Order: sequence, then C-alpha cells, then structure tokens
Amino acid sequence: MQHPAVPDLAHTHPRPIHWVATAAAVAGVVALTSSVQPGSATAAQPGGTPVRDAPATAAPAPSTAGVAFPVQCGPVKAVVARQASGDLDGDGRPETVAAVHCDAPTGTPPDGVYVLTRGDGAGPARVVATLVDPKDRNTVTTLTVRDEAVTATLLGYSSPDVPACCPDLKDSVKWQWKNGAFLRSAPARAHSV
Repeated sequence: MQHPAVPDLAHTHPRPIHWVATAAAVAGVVALTSSVQPGSATAAQPGGTPVRDAPATAAPAPSTAGVAFPVQCGPVKAVVARQASGDLDGDGRPETVAAVHCDAPTGTPPDGVYVLTRGDGAGPARVVATLVDPKDRNTVTTLTVRDEAVTATLLGYSSPDVPACCPDLKDSVKWQWKNGAFLRSAPARAHSV
C-alpha cells in the first residue's frame, strides 16, 4: 500500500456532526447580527435643513373607500378621479386629498377637492376640509402632496357662458395648513388655455 503525499485529514471527510456544528455556527451569527442594529440616521437637505425621521409605526394613509363625499350626484355615483397622500399638518400621520366628481355619462363634471383623515375606530375616513367646491366648476388635472402642502392644476371658466365641455382658464394652486385652516396661497394669475 502506498501512502499519499498529503496526510489524510479528518475534516476532508465531513460527518453529520460537522454539518450540525456548521448549522449552529451560522444560526448564531444570524441571531447576533439581527439583534445588533445601527442607530437612526439623519440626512440633510440642501441648505442644512435636517430630514425628520419617519414614525416607527407609520399609519397608512386614509382610504377613499366608503367615504361619503359632499357631492350631489343624483342617480350616478361619485368617483375619485385623483388622490394623493402625505402628512399635511406635521403630526406624523398622513392625510389623503381626493379630487371627486360625479360619474356623468357625458360632459366634463366639475371636481371637488377634499382632505380626508382617519375615521374613528374601524370606520371609513372622514372629510375634514373642502379645498375646491364643485360649484366653482373646476376640473383638476394634477394633484400632489409634498412638503406638507397640496398643489393642483385647475381648469376653469372665464364666464358662465363658456360651455362645460371646454374650460378656457388654467390655474396652479397651493394650500398649506396654517393656524388651524388650509390657506390657499396667492394663485398665479389664471391664464387662457
């Protein structure tokens, strides 16, 4: 019998105990790394403004499902045409802003823009503010929530004589929560479309 140039090493022939020891070591490393977490970080915006940490248990934004919007639609139902969510009052809980109109089979039904907050208990969200009343005859083409502000692009009419199919004015608007109310910033002059 000839001897190999390299001695026979026990670890080159794994036995079941080797697998058990390896699994235990890996489980220990995984457990240790999952229990050690880095601290929270803060980022800075240009200009040195710190970004607030998100709440540990961020609540979901209110849903528009089941909400009784203050829109008179007669035999047709109200539909949510656009929506956006974000924290508008700085309390760490998001609100939802919805542009709603009647599901009319013809024409361009006007939108209402409403701010929703979470309802009591498991009930649906509730309307807490009206930013655009459908009586104003506006159509919302964009709707965003960013930096605790609502911005929208509205199409409207220069006079009651303009047909509902063809809005002739376009306006960009912005609302922010200040002193217990949503204040509309001075709009840029509406211009013809």
